Amino acid sequence: MGVTLDQINWLSIIYMVVAIPLSFGTTWMLDTLGLRITLVLGSWLNMLGAVLRFVGVLGSLVSAAKFPVVMGGQTLCALAQPLVIFTPTKLAALWFPEHQRATANMIASMSNPLGILVASILSPMIVGKTNNIPSLLFIYAVPAAIICFLATVGIRDSAPPTPPSASAESSNSEPFLEGIKLLLRNKAYMILLLCFGSGIAVFTCFSTLLEQIMCVRGYPNDFAGLCGGLFIVFGIVGAGFLGLYVDKTKKFIEATKVNMSLSALACIAFSVVSQMRNQRIALAAVCSLFGFFGFSIYPVAMELSVECSYPVGEATSAGLIFISGQIQSVIYILLLQGLTKPMADSPFSTCSAGGDAALSWRVPMLVMAGLCSAFTCCFVIFFHTEYRRLDAEAQASGKKPNLTTCDSMPNCNKPNSDNPPDSNTQDSDQKEEQASG
Repeated sequence: MGVTLDQINWLSIIYMVVAIPLSFGTTWMLDTLGLRITLVLGSWLNMLGAVLRFVGVLGSLVSAAKFPVVMGGQTLCALAQPLVIFTPTKLAALWFPEHQRATANMIASMSNPLGILVASILSPMIVGKTNNIPSLLFIYAVPAAIICFLATVGIRDSAPPTPPSASAESSNSEPFLEGIKLLLRNKAYMILLLCFGSGIAVFTCFSTLLEQIMCVRGYPNDFAGLCGGLFIVFGIVGAGFLGLYVDKTKKFIEATKVNMSLSALACIAFSVVSQMRNQRIALAAVCSLFGFFGFSIYPVAMELSVECSYPVGEATSAGLIFISGQIQSVIYILLLQGLTKPMADSPFSTCSAGGDAALSWRVPMLVMAGLCSAFTCCFVIFFHTEYRRLDAEAQASGKKPNLTTCDSMPNCNKPNSDNPPDSNTQDSDQKEEQASG
């Protein structure tokens, strides 16, 4: 397209730039207009963006117009991203009962990194040479068009005719702006917002900077790609196990704290091993563990955000955490890149961008590990909450409050076995019967 590398990098940066302001509108759409309109709009934007990108690289187009057209298509796809990524928590809340929500959220959330993994593997195989880029963009436009058709025709309603849970009946109980105010006054939610948002930022830095970090120590790009693939694959496996476990036990807090702690240890290990040479097995193992414990937190933490903020809308509570992660990702990437220093001698470097690419990542890696550890400690020590949605569902169905919630909160009012919750109701019913007699 006859443009600089910095301009090409903006094809990726545009996703972060667009996502931050648009995310507020997306949370409002999901909680106010519903799933169907949001998903259909997202699928149309994604399809139009994919088609526009393909048109932008056709040989018949004027050279000066190619990059602006491709950037326009990429912008449309960036607009579609939050409309799709924000939906798993809302989908799980509206369409699944309480014993299936974490698993449903996990499957929907992990489909995105799985798609990224497949595209990362197929793209180099399809391209091969520069003149195959139009073929690549055409191949990716075809499924985008199919998905757009399926979403438009197949998604008939935003919610099922019969709500699967008591909370699903009142999913839109709080207005959007009122929900934002409630979240800002919720101490537990704000801790989750900052700490888990930091975790998202660390994962983004890992994925974005992996090749630059490893090439300085002599690791080729294909091995860095393998480590990135292991990170995603084991993350999906870990998410599957954790989702099933949490659905059975309802131990959202315990699962999130344990996995965040193990992720911090894996991050520390990566910051050390990545600065060593000839440690392929150790690096592959660390990246796998980092993904296994780190990726698996995402769907569970999204469900936890709903539990600690109920009755605020699911899209609002989960969406603000995603926004926090995006903002911190930009800050972290700029910070880590600013802390790099040129290396005087780098005989083992495999970096392909010339002498300027031989940068020392030792200090940035230690800073990333320190940030990950600090926010993990804050979350483990200070985060406590009741499972508000589960308790509301238990009360609506006449069951006892969730014992897992009471065990995690010292001030929780556990039901008294000598005075069960239904005794007052039974007494009043007997009095009414006597009076009517």
